[in-house]
Amino acid sequence: MHRRDVLKMTATAIAGAASVLTLEGVSFARADGSARTAGEETRHVTGRLPAGAPDFVHLPVEVPSGVREIAVSYTYDRPAVPSGTPGNACDIGVFDERGTELGGAGFRGWSGGARTEFAISAERATPGYLPGPVRPGTWHIALGPYTVAPQGMAYDVTVTLRYGAPGVTPAPVYPPRRARGRGRAWYRGDNHLHSVHSDGLRTPAEIAAAARAAGLDWITTTEHNTTSSHAAWQGLWGDDLLILTGEEITTRNGHVLALGTAPGTFLDWRYRARDHAFGRIARTVRRAGGLVVPAHPYGTCVGCNWKFGYEDADVVEVWNGLWTPDDEMAVATWDAMLAAPAREGGAWLPAMGNSDAHREPQVVGLPQTVVLADDLSHDALLAGLRAGRSWIAESSAVALTFGATDGRGGHAGIGERLRVGPDAEVTVRLDVRGAPVTGCTVSFVTDQGVLLTTPVPADGRVEWHTTAARSAYVRAEVRRPPAGGGGDGGGSGLPGAMVALTNPVFLGRAVD
Repeated sequence: MHRRDVLKMTATAIAGAASVLTLEGVSFARADGSARTAGEETRHVTGRLPAGAPDFVHLPVEVPSGVREIAVSYTYDRPAVPSGTPGNACDIGVFDERGTELGGAGFRGWSGGARTEFAISAERATPGYLPGPVRPGTWHIALGPYTVAPQGMAYDVTVTLRYGAPGVTPAPVYPPRRARGRGRAWYRGDNHLHSVHSDGLRTPAEIAAAARAAGLDWITTTEHNTTSSHAAWQGLWGDDLLILTGEEITTRNGHVLALGTAPGTFLDWRYRARDHAFGRIARTVRRAGGLVVPAHPYGTCVGCNWKFGYEDADVVEVWNGLWTPDDEMAVATWDAMLAAPAREGGAWLPAMGNSDAHREPQVVGLPQTVVLADDLSHDALLAGLRAGRSWIAESSAVALTFGATDGRGGHAGIGERLRVGPDAEVTVRLDVRGAPVTGCTVSFVTDQGVLLTTPVPADGRVEWHTTAARSAYVRAEVRRPPAGGGGDGGGSGLPGAMVALTNPVFLGRAVD
């Protein structure tokens, strides 16, 4: 075993993105220049990163020919820190000989902080990593010091190369883009899920079983910063469950779902808002057939708050998992963005909700987005989401219809516009079934705020009259009664937890 302290560091940059530290490289070259064909070799590297280190630290590894497998493990210290001061947290991943450029072809895997070791060969790879040949050249182990304590971070990286004849990389089998479905109908989906391929504890098989138990028609696999799960669902889809592929792009300035991207599409995360790289990534998501969906924009974890703005978003996730005050803030921010397009026309930002389930007892399908689509297919579902023909429910037990009519037989449903004069009377109707407890309320929210709140009646039907002059849009919320304090209302002054939330119905003739 070769051991040394790294003394040389050079500041470099990922093209178009964040600066990095590049450490002194690790070489496995033999003194006599000969090639090894069997056995294994290990190099051991230690060092210390200072507080304020760049977001990414690259350890170059010179990989010779004849390598069958590369294996990496790492540790770092966790010294005590004062209250309110972040301690040490360090992620890890790897790029192969094709390079580390932003969005480049060299990506071979990322496990964040979920694993302390990984291995890659042609035949197989640790979840989070991509199998394939271990070709000669300069590979880069990428350390991501998420937070660094004032004392700095001592790290210890072990790299092992195993020699031998390379195996054969299996051809990936990806989910189909279409399931049988029910024709034009409302389809229920959960589009923010994590498995053992990032920081989740469920296997893909366990997620598929949970999705069926939750009454879902479709799900999207969205691991943090890796596509390794895209080929992990063989045998798990069926006529009753469509599985789409995607990624949760997990940056230091917020997380965003790349929803429904083509299998194997790599989407980079190594930038902050100040790097002005997100617009390029958003365009890549759309070219790959996906939607750009900022996730949990007011999430409380380090790096979760959304800092990139919404100009490049297609949809926004306003409800993430169990209803909490950060969801309340996300809905309020989203609602504030509806007024201008409601009056003036043009593009508006639809809302969706997902479970972000990682492990038990987090519930797959709490919440779920219900989309009106022409069929159960990638294209039809994403078209429904993009158009805002959707609403959010806490479970499949909750069902609703919501729309507006005028006195001449005109009708508009969720995500649509009822074109009426400013003073023409409009009737808004909600029919909700499956409210989980007594005491639930219905609210109709407009560009002027909440104009009606009423208990859910026994038959679940609520009718309200307005005009386009008074209400440029109307959307519905169904909520549980406030609890006695805590995060879902009562003593905190917040309303009760959400049961269902619709996208708006727009009223009037927009000024285009």
